Amino acid sequence: MPKFTKLDAQWMSLALKLASKGRFSTTPNPNVGCVIVDAKNNIIGTGYHQKSGQAHAEVNALVDAGFVPHQNTDIKTANSQSKPITEGATAYVTLEPCSHVGKTPPCALALIEARISRVVIASVDKNPEVKYKGIQLLLDAGIKVDVGLMEAEADKLNIAFNHRMTKNRPFVTVKLATSLDGRTALANGKSKWITGTKARANVQVERALSCAILSGADTVLADDPKLNVRCDELPEFENTLFKQRGTQPIRIIIDGQNRLDNSYQIFQDEHPVIVFNAEHNKNLSTLNVEQIQVGLVDSNNIRTSEARKYLDLQAIMHVLAKKQINRVWTETGSALSGALMNANLVNELIIYQAPMLLGSDARGAVDIGVLNNLDEAIKPDLQEVIQVGNDLKLRLSITS
Repeated sequence: MPKFTKLDAQWMSLALKLASKGRFSTTPNPNVGCVIVDAKNNIIGTGYHQKSGQAHAEVNALVDAGFVPHQNTDIKTANSQSKPITEGATAYVTLEPCSHVGKTPPCALALIEARISRVVIASVDKNPEVKYKGIQLLLDAGIKVDVGLMEAEADKLNIAFNHRMTKNRPFVTVKLATSLDGRTALANGKSKWITGTKARANVQVERALSCAILSGADTVLADDPKLNVRCDELPEFENTLFKQRGTQPIRIIIDGQNRLDNSYQIFQDEHPVIVFNAEHNKNLSTLNVEQIQVGLVDSNNIRTSEARKYLDLQAIMHVLAKKQINRVWTETGSALSGALMNANLVNELIIYQAPMLLGSDARGAVDIGVLNNLDEAIKPDLQEVIQVGNDLKLRLSITS
């Protein structure tokens, strides 16, 4: 492990703050920040990746420093350029510079062309097309490379991207709004509103951080939701960052019995909806809908004796990964939430808990079936508890 200085930590900390500004808009790409300092440790350029298809953090920082890369794909040509203003500088990057040609040229080559002398990297890219290849490209060009400074912070910033790259499925967050006794609605279905206005506004921030919002046909039939980000409820700073994205999260609906039709709000706008079903639904024909068929699987959960077949949730997640969806925000009923839990597909629980009691006949939050032993219980790890208005927001992680 390289020895890093306090100044190294200072510049990387700034790079991480810059990277976090892209968390609402870079999907499906990771969040990356870059700081460039000269030989006297003066900042000469900063940048972050703002949107897929646009310049990456390193190029934005180089341009800010006064150097515009030619972005050649030939290193010999890059090294033949006249002396750039960035020669001898150090670049602090939160993620390994890319080495492949995607929507933009390789960032590693841009750093080589700029004659950067040292690159400090927080985290190795988990993308197999990049992993260690960008580092090797820099080393082959004679650039000193130090890796691992604030790695945990950088990985946390890209937890969903890294999960997709390593697990071939999205990072799934299940959102619940419950009473103190763990209920989501009265027995007659009334639930508006258990949580307060500030909690509901905070949900909009979480939606805006997601690539997709997932729900089930039951929720659409009962509530007719739009499942979009209500920008007017976002704080001003978050709203500005989200607008850089230019599009709403993709809506994903699981409708194994083809119960939906064109009349619901979710099908009445231009934003895309993916509907997963077993057979094509002829009653869904709006232009914003893509139907994807997946197989049915038997309920093999040891917690329930129900014999009904369900859409293959594992297959659905692999389809979403192929569509480059990193984080799925889930707002659905207890049955689908429980099915996702039982399939070990949930990575995070976010619970908004209101200071009220709804009673034993009210509806439960998650249906994972009947447990006979405490060893069968799902035991998330509590990561954070904050107060949002009069409600509590709990963030819990699940190993899956």
